[in-house]
Amino acid sequence: MKKVVYSKYFWDLNDKAIMELGSIFKNPSHSKFNMRMVSFLSRCQKPKELFLFIDKNEFIKFWPKLKKYWEKTTGPADFVDWWQTVYEQILQEKGVGYKKPFGRPISFLAKIGAKIKEARINKGLSQKELAFQVGMKQPDISNIEEGKTNLTLITLFSLAKVLAIEEIKIK
Repeated sequence: MKKVVYSKYFWDLNDKAIMELGSIFKNPSHSKFNMRMVSFLSRCQKPKELFLFIDKNEFIKFWPKLKKYWEKTTGPADFVDWWQTVYEQILQEKGVGYKKPFGRPISFLAKIGAKIKEARINKGLSQKELAFQVGMKQPDISNIEEGKTNLTLITLFSLAKVLAIEEIKIK
């Protein structure tokens, strides 16, 4: 199972390197841990898949250091903010130390969500009706419209097709 998950996100690695990922991800002090984890987190939008091979408690321990490494090596990135929000939600679930998440919202996702909402309303569709037409669930549409979901291109294209959106400008 893990190799399948790994190869889904590490298409650029050979089989030997993919097999090494298990031992790398079990050891945050491994010399390749930060580099491989940044690659994974920048390509993955499913925390459940991360937590197939990384315990949530381990994620809580290594995230602050990994976040600094990520920002230092690639600069500010929306995926960093998205995983920061996941980190904060886990802390909140565990009742650790704060009441309100503090990660920045991902501005371009909020803009896309607003455009989708506007087009949906203009077509006279409810979230539930739109969800049905694109094969999703209503809460997923709500999260997209609020900019809380990291969309795949396939989902974006499906929504754009149903809503007749030809262009979304993000400035």
